Amino acid sequence: MSEEDNHEQDQREEPDRVGARLRRAREAAGLDIAQVAAETRIPQRHLLTIENGSLADLPARTYAVGFSRTYARLVGLDEREIVEQVREELAEGDENGVGPAKFEPGDPARVPGRGLAWFALFAAVLLLGGIYAFYNSYFAPGMGPAPLSQPQEQVALDQQDGGEASQRPEAPAASGPVVFTSEMDGTWVKFYDANGERLYEAQMAEGDSFTVPPDAEGPQVWTGRPYALAITIGGRPVPKLSEDDEIIRDVPVTAEALLARTDDRAARETESSSGG
Repeated sequence: MSEEDNHEQDQREEPDRVGARLRRAREAAGLDIAQVAAETRIPQRHLLTIENGSLADLPARTYAVGFSRTYARLVGLDEREIVEQVREELAEGDENGVGPAKFEPGDPARVPGRGLAWFALFAAVLLLGGIYAFYNSYFAPGMGPAPLSQPQEQVALDQQDGGEASQRPEAPAASGPVVFTSEMDGTWVKFYDANGERLYEAQMAEGDSFTVPPDAEGPQVWTGRPYALAITIGGRPVPKLSEDDEIIRDVPVTAEALLARTDDRAARETESSSGG
């Protein structure tokens, strides 16, 4: 087959790719790439990467799926069909030896959770405190305070210290404001109360946050990117509503409901590990 025939065949096959379909739909809608970026809050470089068919060059698979879904919604294409084709093209890349999307520091799917980071910091502080106490009591006993005159008082003090030490590692029950923070650009989300009254609705940019009103009656959330929303209760991180690419709706977001979800998840994981 000649070079010209190959080129013509490539031209015939190109429109079937996700990037080409999105580009044609954009042009048919009379939009340029800058307008799409402004409407979807997706950086232009990522939009061009999608249109060029280089899905594996995006920061992560969740970005390829999420950005393509948002792009398809804007230009009027079937979102589910586009998402399915994106996954097929990523799978084709794996079969052809193209590695999965590279990991970047901002990839929310692989960055360790904030809870783990806080736990590691807390453990380090406890370890340093233990080393310091051991040094003072063993190597430099004279540097500590003088002993109490009554042994009974010393025993009481030891018991009191032991009680406080046993309570120290346990974190208090989370309370305070519930805050959702977007870790990706173009994260559509809607918060509403039990009567369906809208509390907040927006395409959140990376770093945008929303605090659930404490007086809202039965607040709930609806979003197609639960994996892109970090949650804190009184400043304490809790697990996301989902790590999967799925649409969630009518999910309660009070502090009590979120903590109950966390406890249920921990119980299921414990039950699963013990059963295995």
